[in-house]
Amino acid sequence: MSMPLPSTPRELRELIAKGEWTTPTSGVLDDYQQANLAVVPRAHAYDFLLFCTRNPKSCPVIAVTEPGSPFIEGKEGQIDLRTMLPRYRVWAHGALVDEPTDLTRHWRDDAVGFLLGCSHTFDAPLRRAGIPVSGAAPAVYRTSRRCRDAAGLSGPLVVSMRPVPTDKVALAVEVTSRYPTGHGAPVHIGDPAKLGITDLSKPDFGVVPPMDEDSVPVFWACGVTPQLVLPELGAPYVFSHYPGHMLVLDQRVDEMATALS
Repeated sequence: MSMPLPSTPRELRELIAKGEWTTPTSGVLDDYQQANLAVVPRAHAYDFLLFCTRNPKSCPVIAVTEPGSPFIEGKEGQIDLRTMLPRYRVWAHGALVDEPTDLTRHWRDDAVGFLLGCSHTFDAPLRRAGIPVSGAAPAVYRTSRRCRDAAGLSGPLVVSMRPVPTDKVALAVEVTSRYPTGHGAPVHIGDPAKLGITDLSKPDFGVVPPMDEDSVPVFWACGVTPQLVLPELGAPYVFSHYPGHMLVLDQRVDEMATALS
């Protein structure tokens, strides 16, 4: 017998913290803000914040923790960044060393956590506008387009892709532009080769949804971008969410849109 879906973000986070939910969060609890995670040593926190400021489409900052603290205050209680995302990635000196479901044993006293906006946030508004969106994690690709450098941090732009019916592309742009914490309007529409993507059927992460001849690929900046940038620091550690396995916050999407407008 399958487990009933949680009815609130708090319920979902509690299931995750108990190890009872380890799957992606796409298509879950529509209309709630979802967030990417990046964690760096305090010595690199300003550099990464500067990178985010220069690349707001990829890295829209929602919250930053105090050094050493794994907690942020949610509307429905304290949120523990070590345990309330379904899966994580861990780098040591630039090498990927672990993909755990709990960061507790990896956390450090000088760790600074960044919550960044996520494109799952605008999936429900797209569906309400009559634009079909798969419930699976979107296809995610590394591109040949470069982010703006900041304090020695540089790397490629990563994008998520959703096929959109040709006659609804303008509407998709209009809808998503209202949600900066969902990465806002697309960064590219149409020919993937112009982003250096040679084969849409082979994403770096996620699943390619069916795309018929009346649809075009539409690409949004993606919060996986830091996962290609931060390991280049060679820092003693860097932590992130595993792609598609997000933190679901208590704020509704339109609350965030209003807060940032």
